[in-house]
Amino acid sequence: MNSDPLERASKLSCWSGPVDPRPIHGGLTNSNFLVEDGGRRHFVRIGDDIPLHGVLRFHELAATRAAHAAGISPEVLHHEPGAMVLEFIDGRSLRPEEIHWPETLERVTELIRRCHHGIPMHLRGPTMAFWVFHVIRDYGYTLREANSRSVSELPRLLECSATLERAVGPISLVFGHNDLLASNLIDDGERLWLIDWDYAGWNSPLFDLGGLASNSELSSSAEDLLLECYFEQPASDPLRHRFAAMKCASLLRETLWSLVSERTSALDFDFVAYTAMNEKRFERAWADFEAM
Repeated sequence: MNSDPLERASKLSCWSGPVDPRPIHGGLTNSNFLVEDGGRRHFVRIGDDIPLHGVLRFHELAATRAAHAAGISPEVLHHEPGAMVLEFIDGRSLRPEEIHWPETLERVTELIRRCHHGIPMHLRGPTMAFWVFHVIRDYGYTLREANSRSVSELPRLLECSATLERAVGPISLVFGHNDLLASNLIDDGERLWLIDWDYAGWNSPLFDLGGLASNSELSSSAEDLLLECYFEQPASDPLRHRFAAMKCASLLRETLWSLVSERTSALDFDFVAYTAMNEKRFERAWADFEAM
């Protein structure tokens, strides 16, 4: 299979004639393009399986289709191995600071609820789980095998993860997005869309909530609003504690994801700096968690 993403995007069998894919920057597990064909704009994602990160395209396709059926995500117009063509949404990605605004946070929270409870009604075929503590343990094995620069830090980080898993305790199972960056939320001026289902899978709702909070660096008052909007009742101290644990876990997972990517990714991206940023954020969140 041709490994040049742009060439692969230009030669998909769905095009009515020659096309000129224009790169859309920002993805770290895909190459994305805007393609105009037949008077219509299309969003094209090019990417093969990445088992090391639990990214399997058959599952991403199933999740994307179910998300469209649930009214959350754009329609899949075409797919073939390593490629997915989607309806192009004429909108803009949210900025992290916008998630702090109460009105926007309430809209995003409602979208998350629809994701968690609406998508399962439309899923077809075998589906995957995304249990962050398994992901962290697996990254630990990968980093040891690769003799990562972080090997000496792993025992403490994995012990932190075990503590966090105990703190989260029993969970309610929902279908999560599991990569809730502001950039994955698109506002078309009338409604919000949720895109990019690489890491989708069954999970605790607290992971998406904690990931949104950590990625957007929400204040404690905004976190309380997030929990109250999602669970439709005032946030209790036990819930705050479990939420804080999952927020730490989301930051630890992102740190280890970046450490693995330092050794395995061919993308022109400063993963070392990204690792350092997430490690600092994890340590701050861990200190706050221990102080609760």
